[in-house]
Amino acid sequence: MPGTVTAPAPQRTTSAGQAAGGRSTTIAVALCIVTILLAVLDSNIVSSATVPIVRDLDPVHGVDRIPWLIAAYQLAATAALPLYGKLCDSLGSKKVFIGALATFLAGSALCGMAQSMGELIAARAFQGVGGGGLMSVTMVVLHQLGAAGPKEGDGPKEGEGAKAKGGDKKGSIGGIIAGAGMALGPWLGGALADHAGWRWVFYVNLPVGIAVLVAAVVVVKLPVRTTRHRIDFLGAGLAAAFSTALLLVTEWGGEDYAWTSPVVVGLVAAAAVALGLFLWRQATAAEPILPLSLFRLRTMRYGFAVQGLVGVAMMGSIVYVMIYLQVVRGVAATSAGLFLVPMAIGMTVVGLVSGRLVSAGWSQKTFVVSGTVFASAALALLTTLDTGTGLWTVRGALLLMGIGFGQLIGQLIQLVQDTAPPAQLGVATTGVRFFQTLGTALGASLFGAVLSRVYAAEGPGGTTSDIGRLTGTAHQRALDAFVSSTNVVFACATGAMVLALILATRLPGTRTGA
Repeated sequence: MPGTVTAPAPQRTTSAGQAAGGRSTTIAVALCIVTILLAVLDSNIVSSATVPIVRDLDPVHGVDRIPWLIAAYQLAATAALPLYGKLCDSLGSKKVFIGALATFLAGSALCGMAQSMGELIAARAFQGVGGGGLMSVTMVVLHQLGAAGPKEGDGPKEGEGAKAKGGDKKGSIGGIIAGAGMALGPWLGGALADHAGWRWVFYVNLPVGIAVLVAAVVVVKLPVRTTRHRIDFLGAGLAAAFSTALLLVTEWGGEDYAWTSPVVVGLVAAAAVALGLFLWRQATAAEPILPLSLFRLRTMRYGFAVQGLVGVAMMGSIVYVMIYLQVVRGVAATSAGLFLVPMAIGMTVVGLVSGRLVSAGWSQKTFVVSGTVFASAALALLTTLDTGTGLWTVRGALLLMGIGFGQLIGQLIQLVQDTAPPAQLGVATTGVRFFQTLGTALGASLFGAVLSRVYAAEGPGGTTSDIGRLTGTAHQRALDAFVSSTNVVFACATGAMVLALILATRLPGTRTGA
């Protein structure tokens, strides 16, 4: 039967064997957490190192190519996501994990050795192919470790392995580490670029990643697939074409090209055609990479939608708080990154607590709903910022945001994984990540357009890039207009989060691990 796995013969278990199995599982979980941290840090660590990169590789035209440097990783990672899920369900997650990590490390080495912006952008895209699989595949591995690891008592009942104590906690920890890495990435990138050189932004991955790779081969023990699935490469290609066209629209629309330009209109049309063909393929393929049957499950429908809206809101919070601090309050880039520490603390603490409570039998839906409430409140507080708002108010809002997102990031993924049919665990997990990534891209496009339009209507003329050159009354007017613009951005993010709250209440209530 497709998707079946080999099962070890019943054996008499000794206390020494249980201890060894427990240690192996603990080490494997630690490896997964380090891998998630590497993946998330590398997805945003470059943003704070762009200035020294441009100064070294292309001081004349490099600034114009920065958007491609940042977008190359995201484009490649998003395009590869659907294929990774199917590969996990076909080949087994351990093999895919090792392959994704090896690709990521090879890309990191190539990035560090780049001698031009063109080489760096190409290497960054190659690195993104591996990085796109790291987060999602590692979350699959964590979930399976929770199912396979030793349990207290007599062990889980049939069919309850994925939901037993430990599984929820491991999944939650992985999600929280991801959130903390997202918050601390820009600060770490700036620190490495300032004190060790920008190439170490990429080289730092190598010793850690190689150690994880070697240890994973030896330590990580997961069920072995005995039946091979057919890989829907056509479906994967259509998904990649759709996501690439959509992300290019969000990167170029309103910035490099007008929204009505032939380039943007053509990309929108290409995305629509690719989406239509992808849906047709998923409805007719023998083994689709994103089975439409998943959407018949209420948890999947609403879980994917909520995760996409979380991606939109996180883009509105993290990026534009950093912009507000640097443009309006004059905070240096590295110091601005430290403002994310309260958010990281909130995410980590509340994520660990919620993971334990879910393992004790609390409903995961409770924390998803609570997370959207806290995140909505934090974003609403950010809409009140002005040119003289106390900086501790900003830190407080980010702490509140961390409390909200800390509940969402871990529990949403875990809820989807617990609901997914066992043979479709990989595609369900990568589906969550796919929708979050698309949400982040759409949020970037929406909020960038909103910021530009509001500033153009209320500012003294010119663009936001001119604020630093203005003086006197014109400068103050520009700052006031910029604050009004960011407030509208935060209001839009609040709206997205409120919609996520409404959808979260539609999730079925579940109790796991009791």
